[in-house]
Amino acid sequence: MSTRIAFLKGHGTENDFVIVPDPENAVDLPPAAVAALCDRRAGIGGDGLLHVVRSAAHPEAAEMAAEAEWFMDYRNGDGSVAEMCGNGVRVFARYLQRAGHATEGDLAVATRGGVKKVHLSKEGDITVGMGRALLPEGDVTVGVGGRSWPARNVNMGNPHAVAFVDDLADAGELSAPPPFSPASAYPDGVNVEFVVDRGPRHVALRVHERGAGETRSCGTGACAVAVAAARRDGADPARTGTPVTYTVDVPGGTLVVTEHPDGEIEMTGPAVIVAEGEIDTEWLASAARRGA
Repeated sequence: MSTRIAFLKGHGTENDFVIVPDPENAVDLPPAAVAALCDRRAGIGGDGLLHVVRSAAHPEAAEMAAEAEWFMDYRNGDGSVAEMCGNGVRVFARYLQRAGHATEGDLAVATRGGVKKVHLSKEGDITVGMGRALLPEGDVTVGVGGRSWPARNVNMGNPHAVAFVDDLADAGELSAPPPFSPASAYPDGVNVEFVVDRGPRHVALRVHERGAGETRSCGTGACAVAVAAARRDGADPARTGTPVTYTVDVPGGTLVVTEHPDGEIEMTGPAVIVAEGEIDTEWLASAARRGA
């Protein structure tokens, strides 16, 4: 482990992340170390960690290096690996811009969910091409406190269960994963969104993120919710040839999600870097040993 490890802290609609720049993939970040860094009382604190690595230097991204110079090695707050994080991609892009690795305009970012196209606008917001949603067949239910609701199974490179409820308070306390059925629908767990209507093509959500608990925002979740809401409302751009846009309020702000006729989904929202510093490597090594 390096004797000095730089970090930054950033957020997108208050979905916050520890950022560890590591172009050559030289920093050892086992799950226990990531969990310690994301701990809000004993660490830096974050919903997840963005490990910034050149694609060519990471075995999971080397095949994407020709398309995207940088790989977002994303970890959940508990240290587990995740396929994708929509708010994280925006914050990742903002870091690359701050570090001089990217400028206003278009950028490609490699993720475990594939290469994502990013646009950094002059106005400050960042748009991410989130890929296409998959809508697996089969009935799914989710529950909280003895109540249950039907949910739409949506995959955005990671799994989501979207439930429409009368009131966001119906979701109760979301620190623990809401039960779902059938178990076979999500063998590796699921992100669960509870959704209410705010107006025409305008919804609001609360979310339990797999491996993080309730968070202030979830980018892939906002996309999953927009797709589920569009289908519920009878809108399918692939059939009509017309893009569909939903405004999605999250506890930490607002995201705008557009689904295009070819199935591609774009999400636009803010991304902010708030601090930077250095990690105490002795503390990190000790935390990793304790959690091993």
